[in-house]
Amino acid sequence: MSDKFSIARIVVVTRPLAQARILQSRLQTMGRQVELFPLLEIHPLTNHDALDLVLASLERFALVVFVSPNAIAAAFARCKQWPAHVPLAVMGAGSLIALAEQGVDRAITPVFSPKNLMRTDSQTLLEVLDLSALHGRDVLIVRGESGRELLGDALRAAGAIVTQIASYRRSAPIADPDTLQRLNHLLANDCDWLITSSEALQILVEMVRGDGPEQEAHGRVARLQQQTLIVPHARIAETAESLGFMKVIQSGSGDDRMLTALQFAHE
Repeated sequence: MSDKFSIARIVVVTRPLAQARILQSRLQTMGRQVELFPLLEIHPLTNHDALDLVLASLERFALVVFVSPNAIAAAFARCKQWPAHVPLAVMGAGSLIALAEQGVDRAITPVFSPKNLMRTDSQTLLEVLDLSALHGRDVLIVRGESGRELLGDALRAAGAIVTQIASYRRSAPIADPDTLQRLNHLLANDCDWLITSSEALQILVEMVRGDGPEQEAHGRVARLQQQTLIVPHARIAETAESLGFMKVIQSGSGDDRMLTALQFAHE
């Protein structure tokens, strides 16, 4: 397929707005038309007491796990001095970048992350941790107000003493008339959707399905399933395929890999 045709396609960035701007700028530098369509909103906690209490005792943890860049930003914003010797663990390339932006020096602070860049999730993170060394020791997981329990359950099963603490909350965007009008415009075109979480993809499907007559909802979902999705790892790809999407490209973790996959998506 010609470069001209590929460049004409709209690229839909679905990350929370605060995280979407840098990617938008990179895409525009590539000459792509970009539509920001956040499928998750990130909000600060209304009460930080529990988070502050845990952050005041970081020295006792044998490992601190961040589930996302949002968790990193929220926790570091409330911690005056992060203890450099406390080991950290993250899921993907975006979180590694977020730690570097917070001044974490990996030459000083041990940072664990999955080696399989095509599947950066709890399971592949567990594969690189020395679970026996965490037996009987305190482990902190910093996340949103809700999330998967696989990591915490596996660490507990290995004998770790797990504390899970929320540092932010997520919500689905309000599907107001303007949002739905923009969505219908995107569905009327052939777009490349950058999807970075299974939760966001499920929100998109529900938004498209809407509350109207079943036949109309089925038609809208069918149009959505024809769109091209670019996803960073296998779990999102599996979710997409279970939801009936037919054009799913798995790029590997990190913006650079997603942009490379986008560049060659329609050759």
